Amino acid sequence: MAPSHNLSGTEEYVTPATARVGHPHLFLVFDCSQPFAPSRRYLLRGTRLVTFGRGERLRSYATEDPASLRIDLADSWASTRHAQLRQVMGRWILEDLGSKNGTRLNGAPVKSSALADGDVLEVGHNFFVFRRELKVAGDSPAELRADELCPPHLGLATLNPELALQLSALVPVASSMVSVVIQGETGTGKELVARAVHELSNRKGAFVPVNCGAIPETLLEAELFGYQKGAFSGAVQNHVGLIRSADEGTLFLDEIGDLPPAPQVSLLRVLQDRRVMPLGMGRSIPVDVRICSASHQNLERLVSQQLFREDLFGRISGFSITLPSLRQRREDLGLIISTLLQRASARRTVVFERRAARAILLYQWPRNIRELEKCLEAALALADNGPIAVEHLPASIRGSGEAAEVATPASGKQSDDDAQREKLVELLVEHDGNVSAVARALGKARVQVRRWLARHVIDPNQYRKRKASSDS
Repeated sequence: MAPSHNLSGTEEYVTPATARVGHPHLFLVFDCSQPFAPSRRYLLRGTRLVTFGRGERLRSYATEDPASLRIDLADSWASTRHAQLRQVMGRWILEDLGSKNGTRLNGAPVKSSALADGDVLEVGHNFFVFRRELKVAGDSPAELRADELCPPHLGLATLNPELALQLSALVPVASSMVSVVIQGETGTGKELVARAVHELSNRKGAFVPVNCGAIPETLLEAELFGYQKGAFSGAVQNHVGLIRSADEGTLFLDEIGDLPPAPQVSLLRVLQDRRVMPLGMGRSIPVDVRICSASHQNLERLVSQQLFREDLFGRISGFSITLPSLRQRREDLGLIISTLLQRASARRTVVFERRAARAILLYQWPRNIRELEKCLEAALALADNGPIAVEHLPASIRGSGEAAEVATPASGKQSDDDAQREKLVELLVEHDGNVSAVARALGKARVQVRRWLARHVIDPNQYRKRKASSDS
């Protein structure tokens, strides 16, 4: 019975008590008014009913019925009894309970609808993702917060239990000399995982990344293996090369599928002999290097098409992992957004308007985390310390939310009222209930803002000195 490793680095044996079985999950991914608040994972094992409503603070608790779960949201946009999920004949049904501001499924208003895997639920200013079946250990907690994760490296953090299991296997692999192949679409974080493997290995040398597709073929061998002064025209001094630069460290060969045939042969020789021969030198030099490779292409398919050497693939593929695209792991969007915002904004106050958050959650992210990072950086700059609005997002991302809203049956007047009410609430959140500040932000008289608040039955006192709470 072989041990696996969980994200805390401790051994976890797969026994009947911890056997992994598929169960439905609900993820609280994102709160527009508190984007730094930790996302949460709810395991719905044995649960038949989930009720959403407004509470003084975010918390979840079992009701008198042990098969029921209540999730209270510290969100004035949510009603006391807002919506519910019911399991009926093996299917989960989302139902709005007559809430004042409605419930949305994948961006569209809904009264009652069956859920599919990966659906995005919108309750007030909170966004949830439903996963129909994810495998978890038998002793997994009913609720897990993102800030309770203890990954050995930030690049290995995830709330998805199946992905966590795959990433945890990198912990014992990192301390060995086993070569690692990381596959996945562009922008999924392959280099971040490779750096995690290097840092977990405790190797003394450097982490040296090489983009195999960015170096001209005529220079590739010289850059990889190094050269002696005078080896060719332009070689005016000795050059160590990237492989020897990674001696006692890790060489990360990014997009190794783009490596031309000739360098493939030379690299295979280095991996076999653990020696490298610089151009112009008559002898080889021993090298101790760990290889991590990455590709957005399927390397096995390239081998079958004779576009990549089978013997080289055998040398580099001691351990393989495929990273899912961002659209396949929407449950981690809140965790990733929080990390990117902290990096870009130094934890300044950040609030999202609901339509902007909706667009981000529904967009397909073809360029994955890299595209999300650039989107957030631009949005923060355009928002200029104000709420991030849908207008601050690229047109392609705005379209994902707008397409979902096409199904809205409300009249134009009702839509305008909803938009006005949402804008007032978001500004009250931003300005801690200060009506004068809201009036200045809108460029309107204070008395006019007071009239609007009365018409929409909004009490500004509810928004004064609001404190983000992550209590369970």
